[in-house]
Amino acid sequence: MAWSDLRGFFTDTFPAALYRIRRWWILTALVNIGASLAIGWWFLSHPQFESSLMSPSEIDKLVNTDFEHYYSEFAASHFAALVWTHNAWLTAICIALGILGVPVVYLLFENVLNLGFMGAIMVNHDRGALFFGLILPHGLLELTAVFIAGATGLRLFWAWIDPGPRTRAQAVAAEGRSAIAVALGLVVVLAISGVIEAFVTPSPLPIWARISVGVLAETIFLAYVFTVGRWAFQRGATGDVAVSDAGDTAPVVG
Repeated sequence: MAWSDLRGFFTDTFPAALYRIRRWWILTALVNIGASLAIGWWFLSHPQFESSLMSPSEIDKLVNTDFEHYYSEFAASHFAALVWTHNAWLTAICIALGILGVPVVYLLFENVLNLGFMGAIMVNHDRGALFFGLILPHGLLELTAVFIAGATGLRLFWAWIDPGPRTRAQAVAAEGRSAIAVALGLVVVLAISGVIEAFVTPSPLPIWARISVGVLAETIFLAYVFTVGRWAFQRGATGDVAVSDAGDTAPVVG
């Protein structure tokens, strides 16, 4: 890919695609965060269910060693690559299976269920500061990428359900091309998140400093979407390829 094409991708195609479907991923994020908080609150209100899912020794090992040790188990560079591969694969699945709808909902629910349950266990055993100190530095940007991937998949599914004035094939094709742009761009976003998780999350920096790095990364990303993305969208970019590259399309009755 030529430098001009790469620059155009990150100044037009990718940010415009994110801005165009902003309502989808913002709503997806709000629903998932709300669900995670509700799940966490429920487990905190019913601590007896911990013992039905994990033994006391497993819980003790998790809250006192395993959760923290996970972030420093491997060399930072190796861990960054491992995290990036896992998260890139998860987002790719969300987008690739988006046309089916249900798998995306399942993957998102599984994610928030694990997050809510894990958070509840850590808070219930007075390890809440450790939990948020290890999750938030990289998790803000990482979860945003996951929510965007999920929303992109669901948007693709909706294009099949309600194609609007286009034929169903045209609508799905257009959203599919835009989804590919989102998937490619998220590879870079998740790489940044992986670096933060490998080098900042387990670092000896104080909790407030580590979380500040995560907040800064998230702020920069959102500013990128709502400035560069908005400008690109106003110039006519949508995240789809140029009309000349999209192939022949049948005329649509207006």
